[in-house]
Amino acid sequence: MNPNLVTYYSQRAAEYEKIYQKPERQKDLQQLSHWLQQCFSGTDLLEIACGTGYWTERIAQTASSILATDINESVINIARSKDYHHTEIAFKVADLYSLDAAMGKNHLLAGFLWSHIPIQELGRFLDQVLSLLPVGGTAVFIDNHFVQGSNLPITHTDEHGNTYQTRYLEDGSAHLILKNFPTESFLHTICQSKVSTMEFYPLEYYWGLKCVK
Repeated sequence: MNPNLVTYYSQRAAEYEKIYQKPERQKDLQQLSHWLQQCFSGTDLLEIACGTGYWTERIAQTASSILATDINESVINIARSKDYHHTEIAFKVADLYSLDAAMGKNHLLAGFLWSHIPIQELGRFLDQVLSLLPVGGTAVFIDNHFVQGSNLPITHTDEHGNTYQTRYLEDGSAHLILKNFPTESFLHTICQSKVSTMEFYPLEYYWGLKCVK
């Protein structure tokens, strides 16, 4: 993971969940939560990039157990403080690329991570995620659509087509952050040769993708 991105999310930890307070996104957030609860009902799953536990808290309402991982200890510390409805939860500070199939889970969630992976590295990223699952295992990705006026504007595009936003934290610091917004057809193109089935879940502000290895 890009070290600048890691530092940014570490510094943003205490203010991160304010993004989920936007009024126009509330319906989508409820629908996405419900979809994830259906995807993971009764399962034991691995969560990659769990952040402050916003989505961990929601899927814990139906999941049997969750191993939640993130590269940043600062966000893990916030996640540990939440109520998980008596669901068995374990936390681990770890980079995605240090994980292996010994985690022993048949289901996986990677939330709001796809958009931070450079386009030229998506093949490696997807291979690593799928390597954590057995054949027949399920990987679910969720992320943002770009909606003018709700998302920050794109301020830079590089030679590979990756897009970036300039983001400001409450301390006044500015950060140029990689944030890609893939289309359904792009996701299909990247995934079709690596998974057996795909289900795309479209909302206005967010999207979900359920893949079976």
